[in-house]
Amino acid sequence: MIQGLECAACGAVVAADRLQNLCPACSGPLLARYDLAESATRWRREDLAARRSDVWRWREVLPIGPGEVPLTLGEGGTPLIRSRSIGPALGLPSLSFKDESGNPTLSFKARGMAVAIHRARALGARHVAIPSAGNAGSATAAYCAAAGLPCTVAMPVDTPPAILAECRAYGARVELVDGTIADAGAWIRERTVAEGWFDVSTLREPYRLEGKKTMGYELAEAGGWSLPRVIVYPTGGGTGLIGMWKAFEELETLGWIGSERPRMVSVQAVGCAPIVRAFEAGADRAAAAVEPQTVASGLKVPTAIGDFLILAAIRGSGGTAIAVDDPALLEGARRLAREEGIDASPEAGATVAALPHLLEAGIVEPGDEVVCFVTGHGIKYPVVRGRP
Repeated sequence: MIQGLECAACGAVVAADRLQNLCPACSGPLLARYDLAESATRWRREDLAARRSDVWRWREVLPIGPGEVPLTLGEGGTPLIRSRSIGPALGLPSLSFKDESGNPTLSFKARGMAVAIHRARALGARHVAIPSAGNAGSATAAYCAAAGLPCTVAMPVDTPPAILAECRAYGARVELVDGTIADAGAWIRERTVAEGWFDVSTLREPYRLEGKKTMGYELAEAGGWSLPRVIVYPTGGGTGLIGMWKAFEELETLGWIGSERPRMVSVQAVGCAPIVRAFEAGADRAAAAVEPQTVASGLKVPTAIGDFLILAAIRGSGGTAIAVDDPALLEGARRLAREEGIDASPEAGATVAALPHLLEAGIVEPGDEVVCFVTGHGIKYPVVRGRP
């Protein structure tokens, strides 16, 4: 059961019984907190055997009350697939792919939106709004349709057409905005108060993170309550990386894992790499990318509100941040299809493209258990197949 919300920036405590966006004291992102000590006395790992395999199997650490029926389209419970070709070719026999492309709306965004929209409806939201450069928009539209909530999605004009069509198919109002996701976000925030919308932008509400953190719980369970040595994660807004870092802390508090953590590797595109630049400069916050350019729409995020949390997780784990160019990430996605049978998005291809560089730098060693995240399906991205 959720206890309250805590600001990740200033530590202020905020009630969780009403709709909340950012911290009222400092405008920092809010994180959900639970009574983990109490849960540890009555919740055992063995209890999971009798539970559903979706996100809601972890309900003790999700914002859902006793007796509440979860909003679900079957998200979560995705496979961890051992590499058949790419890993052996690189000298990484223990490389695996956490394949999120089988989620509803074909990406990991479904995890976050299942929880965010469930909670928004429970707390009285009447209309949900989001800026998105891709899969977050379609996931929001789908879960709002399932919840019976109206939805507005603001998207850059260069968003892949398949994703625009998907949002509209779910009944969302789609507004096309010149510029980047940051401009789409500004369009949403200009209208939120006047229109009575609830904004579910990345880390501007607390509960998308809670859905995405379940990827970390699943990794721990799949490893027999031992974590991989390295996690390679494509990073736009970075909620998945932050969420997994939070999950590992919660798991340790529950007594389900020890204190060891994976090295967290953030992968971005050369044309939009604010986290990489900040990491290399030793900065705690990332300056916005100027004129961001990449075919990987999920990586085209010029500034992340949770940048300080991403950087803290990377540094705290002994990980790194790395940028790869568009030809390399597209080839990575094509290799996933040709050599592994995984039809992956360009963002997922970035993790494959990063592996040789990580080996050369010694961040990844041949004997490491390495997990690369396939965050979405390639079917929405004609550019992966060589079409504009």
